[in-house]
Amino acid sequence: MKTSFALTMSIAASALLVACGGSSSSDTASTTTASNTVRIGMEGPLSGDQKVTGVGMLNGAKLAADKLNAKGGLLGKQIEIVSIDDAADPTTGVTAANAAIKTGLDGVVGPYNSGAGIKTLPLYEAAGLTPVRLTSDSATNGMGYTLQPMDYQIAPVATTALTDWLGAKSVAIAYDPTPGYTATVGAQMKKLLEEAGVTVTAYEAVKPGASSYASTVSKLEATNPDAIYSVVYFPEGGLIAKAMDASSSKVKCMADYASDDPGFVTTAGKAAAQNCPVVGVPSPGDFPNGGSFDAAYQKEFGEGPGTWSSYVYDSVNLLATCVKEAGGFDNTPNADGSTTAQVDGSTALTKCLNATKDWKGVTGSVTIDAANGNRDPATVVVLATDNNGALHVDSSWANAVNAPY
Repeated sequence: MKTSFALTMSIAASALLVACGGSSSSDTASTTTASNTVRIGMEGPLSGDQKVTGVGMLNGAKLAADKLNAKGGLLGKQIEIVSIDDAADPTTGVTAANAAIKTGLDGVVGPYNSGAGIKTLPLYEAAGLTPVRLTSDSATNGMGYTLQPMDYQIAPVATTALTDWLGAKSVAIAYDPTPGYTATVGAQMKKLLEEAGVTVTAYEAVKPGASSYASTVSKLEATNPDAIYSVVYFPEGGLIAKAMDASSSKVKCMADYASDDPGFVTTAGKAAAQNCPVVGVPSPGDFPNGGSFDAAYQKEFGEGPGTWSSYVYDSVNLLATCVKEAGGFDNTPNADGSTTAQVDGSTALTKCLNATKDWKGVTGSVTIDAANGNRDPATVVVLATDNNGALHVDSSWANAVNAPY
């Protein structure tokens, strides 16, 4: 898809250039390019099972840069989006982040996967960058800022939806034990449900990447729960929903926030997805100002936005707003030539981000809790799959809890 600005060369190519040492002319060219552009990295799963999520994130960043560039760019320079592919894997993410940092970055948005972010966010901070992340694990608190919900904001909504809305008295939990968001929320859900008087009939670790989870579903259904809650990413969440739909059991299905992606529906199949609500965030069209974003995205990329496209779009724009106010990115080298991130609000950029209150974006009004860099209140909802196969705020849930959507 054509855009009005040049997308950076792949990080793999950049890493190869670094590995080969580069020539003095290449170094000069890099310096010249950096002086004429603002380079904002976008880290996400641009390959692998979660590629659809990463591509939607990247497109959101590109759309934001496009619109900012059409208005003169940032600091008088055009914005260049640098793609950083972590493939939802911490090791891959570290390699990609280091390569991107070597090529020179002014800012960074992402990553999405908390497991990757736990490893890559400190690298960006050590390079003097202030990340605007999309991770939801509390282990990443204080590592930059985020506009999307955190685990401690998500689990209570999910617990209430299971108990008060679905009326579950017993729940079986399937969770991805990979260190990061799913492992954290799996434990939080078990604790909160038990505190609410719910019997947790099973707490089953599932390995990601399988082609079917029918045997896991059969094992969980055999414990006779009222509902199965799956704390897994969307490839696994969709397959669990598919297996439950194929079962003759009357057990209710609900998928965790990690499954909030259009890929959940395509993996499960529309009928199965319609029988399995998902805890997540509103789709762009569910927000008051989301319609124009949805239309612009459709026009630019020929398809609807992914779940996190609008959050990345807002992340780039909020970062740009504070960079303008601060007069720069505050990436000032230390006396020894290194750079250290300022996460205590001591720079003009972080002071602006910490003071964010009622900033208006596609995803609604944004206020940042300066104590941890997180958005408060969070935009956590329950989603239903409509007849077009799209995820939107479940009206039955919204009416039950008086949600403003």
